[in-house]
Amino acid sequence: MKTDDLIAALAADGAERRPPVSRGLSIALAAGGLVSLVVFMAALGPRLDLAWAFSTWRFDLKLAIVAVALVLALIDCIQIARPEVRSFASRATWLVPILLLAAVAVEIALVPAAEWGRKLVGTNSLFCLVTIPALSLAPLVAGLIAMRSGAPSSPAAAGAAVGRLAAAIAASLYAFHCFDDSPLFVATWYTLATVIVMAAGAAIGSRALKW
Repeated sequence: MKTDDLIAALAADGAERRPPVSRGLSIALAAGGLVSLVVFMAALGPRLDLAWAFSTWRFDLKLAIVAVALVLALIDCIQIARPEVRSFASRATWLVPILLLAAVAVEIALVPAAEWGRKLVGTNSLFCLVTIPALSLAPLVAGLIAMRSGAPSSPAAAGAAVGRLAAAIAASLYAFHCFDDSPLFVATWYTLATVIVMAAGAAIGSRALKW
């Protein structure tokens, strides 16, 4: 059988099995996310000024961006379980960096240049860099296990996709605790934390998702 025919056959088979893969991923990630939520509530919890934070545009925008990142990461994660899909990110994923860049541009326009460095570093940059990957562990493991029921053509890319989704879940939780709402902070540290989890997912996926 020619390679193209084999890929087409696998794609057709993957399409037939797509509902179970998407359902399995959803269940696994919900379970992993629940574990992360329990850990979050036990170890961190939401910030004390949450009611006030909801009245500020920076906090609301932070939540909107992580929510968009979460939805797009879930869609890409389900798609890459199919053998004909090789990239861990679709074109729609560019919406997240576009939103971040736009938010940063607004922040730079509103905040004096002397304050940019303080806004970027914030008060919990290293804590953010550790906490998001830590909260990502349960959904990352659960997602990788569920991804094994699919047929990703690129195990490393599939692992990176699961890592991006796990990081988005973790960031969505951590955003409620984090006092640093500046787009400069979010664009820098949330992104770096996501890259760390994606790299871990790619490294593990390259071995665990081979078929």
